[in-house]
Amino acid sequence: MLVIPVYDTLILSNVQINVQEEVFSKKEIEDIKKEDNFLIVPIKEQKERGELSVDDFYDVGLLAEAISTINHEGNNLLVVDTKDRVKVHDLIFDDGRVDASFDILTDEEDISESERQEIFLEFKQHAEDLVKDLPGGVWMRGYIRRWKNLNEAATNIGSYLDIDESERYAILASNSLKERYHLILEGVRRLVGSHEVRSEVSQRLTQEQQDAYKVMAIKRQIKLLEEQLDELDEDFSSEEEMFAQKIKDAGMPQEAEREAERVLKRFAMEGSQGHEYGTLYDYLDFVTSLSWKDGEDKKIELSEARKILEKDHFGLEKVKKRVLEQIAVTSLKGRQTGSILLFVGAPGTGKTSMGQSVANAMGREYVRISLGGIRDEAEIRGHRRTYVGAMPGRIMEGMKRCGVNNPVMVLDEIDKIAAEYHGDPASALLEVLDPEQNNTFVDHYMNVPYDLSKVFFLCTANTTEGIPKPLLDRMEVINLSGYTPLEKYQIGRKYLLPKAIEDVGLKKGQVSIPQGVLKKIISEYTMEAGVRGLRKQLDKICRYAVVKLLEQADEGGVSDMKFTVKESELYDILGRKVTKHDEALKKTVPGVATGLAWTQVGGEILFIETMQTKGKGKIQITGQLGDVMKESAEIAYTLVKSHFSDSMKDFEKKDVHIHVPEGAVPKDGPSAGVTLFTALSSLVTGKPVKKKLAMTGEVSLRGEVLPIGGLPEKLMAAQRAGIQTVLIPSKNEEDLKEVPEEIISKLKIIPVASIREVAKESMGLEL
Repeated sequence: MLVIPVYDTLILSNVQINVQEEVFSKKEIEDIKKEDNFLIVPIKEQKERGELSVDDFYDVGLLAEAISTINHEGNNLLVVDTKDRVKVHDLIFDDGRVDASFDILTDEEDISESERQEIFLEFKQHAEDLVKDLPGGVWMRGYIRRWKNLNEAATNIGSYLDIDESERYAILASNSLKERYHLILEGVRRLVGSHEVRSEVSQRLTQEQQDAYKVMAIKRQIKLLEEQLDELDEDFSSEEEMFAQKIKDAGMPQEAEREAERVLKRFAMEGSQGHEYGTLYDYLDFVTSLSWKDGEDKKIELSEARKILEKDHFGLEKVKKRVLEQIAVTSLKGRQTGSILLFVGAPGTGKTSMGQSVANAMGREYVRISLGGIRDEAEIRGHRRTYVGAMPGRIMEGMKRCGVNNPVMVLDEIDKIAAEYHGDPASALLEVLDPEQNNTFVDHYMNVPYDLSKVFFLCTANTTEGIPKPLLDRMEVINLSGYTPLEKYQIGRKYLLPKAIEDVGLKKGQVSIPQGVLKKIISEYTMEAGVRGLRKQLDKICRYAVVKLLEQADEGGVSDMKFTVKESELYDILGRKVTKHDEALKKTVPGVATGLAWTQVGGEILFIETMQTKGKGKIQITGQLGDVMKESAEIAYTLVKSHFSDSMKDFEKKDVHIHVPEGAVPKDGPSAGVTLFTALSSLVTGKPVKKKLAMTGEVSLRGEVLPIGGLPEKLMAAQRAGIQTVLIPSKNEEDLKEVPEEIISKLKIIPVASIREVAKESMGLEL
């Protein structure tokens, strides 16, 4: 028998319905009119006829008969009588047509006529209530009153019931009349309840109230609810009361408390629907979350503080000594006095981690503020609240984060802030880092003073060159020159390797690196002042070890297995060695000299190459050199012409080319003066510079060798590169006290005061 699928419609047995013909396909209309009866079967989801399958149909439907066709207001309606409920089976699909077999189902007469009539009357009453306020309500009520039974009523209003498709099917499929009628009545009651809520809200919204209703009505409701909650729950408090209590308990200074109370009054008047509600809430939450009361100053035992510093950092004895002095004074005075400590050194030398150790030693909270890349003064001082999205500055945000007023605060990468049209962040730091002024620091967002005098500030930088002089004047520079190979070995063995093993999920001792192998890694696979590169190499080894152990593991896992690194495996694990300069140092040719340079990442050796070509006595300089270094080259060339006048006669018809390799890297500074002079002297005389010899120093036009900076870093770089002899300015001899004995013992250091001594020591020339 023909099957007509229906969706989202409740149709019950023994009712007459009018269906628009456009609901059916043209072929279905023809088939319905040809056949006496057809089946109406609900489907689970809306689909096109050609897409339907057996799984899309419910298995209970209705037997129906098309009575006639009528025309109502230009629409063709098919009058259909529904008969019995049927159990559908054996569906057949043929070119969009669906046929099925069926068995007639019998209803269980488990409800009395009086109960059925009572449900029907309630149903009709609810239906009349729903339509009474609608346009055409009088006509609709007349139509409702003509309903003959509950099935007809449910069918007519079924599409509007507050039920889903599965509930509609449950009504149709139920054999129990009582259950069916109660399901229908429940759907009508839900519909009426939703309608009553909408009607109640609609009645409250008069024309005069519509603009202000959302604000005023909700405020009244919230206030009423809060009053009721106060009565029912002693622990409940509104946001206004919560902030009022927080302000009272915060222990703010009088000025800050007045400002907070003023904002609280605005907050109470604004209400949760006001456009400034969020801004005011954020402000009150911020100021009440700050620690205004003096934190507990724990008694600092210097012996314990020294143990913590020794445990966390190997070497850096002078740095730890100065830090202990600062801790001692702070513990005695109760606040930081004197200059702020500024740790300056290459990456990986322990600057930032020293701040964490200081916090541990003092028993205080630790806060790190990264200043790298900051260009806006508001990042320090905060934004004024008049701006959209205003936020406090990083200093006060850090104070809120730590929850105390006396943390150890590390201002990281202070050399990497820059001034812009938004203001100068470095200038904003002047007040923060001045112990005489920071007890009344005003963040623009807060607009009230806050006492930062109890904060223990530390700063870090790779170099002091980018720090403005007024700011640098407020700080004491402590240089972290870098680590010697022995120190790197101890750090790698005691700190980095255990941490790397833990990070990959292994136990202590499961990865073993023999002493010789670890020293080889340090000397041949790292080329740095710090230990960051060493840490990366050890991480690689531990990851490699995990793979090997898992490949060899049995069902017992890897917990009892160990991996020992062999020297022969280093290439497979770490790749090729870091480029070294040893080979170049073994072969010397006239016109080439080795210098020493200081960079932000430590010291480096620097080759200076010279060559003569046919020309007119011109000098050409390449290698991306700065103005100061170019001037040093000109001074060196003048000194060579002055001291080697006989040899220079041939050079009047030749051009001299000076080049510093690694042309992609900018280079500047006066400390290559002696190296430039030596390279040019070697070119003119044809005498090569001694093997494995490097030098550093500025030269004057009178031939004096002037002092330079960064000597410890330069000597460490020389030792790493395999240099054996180093010429330094005699005025820098005092700086040798800053160089570790391990480095000095491996180098022959010769102080020189003039270019005569330079020429003699480097090439054996007498000027």
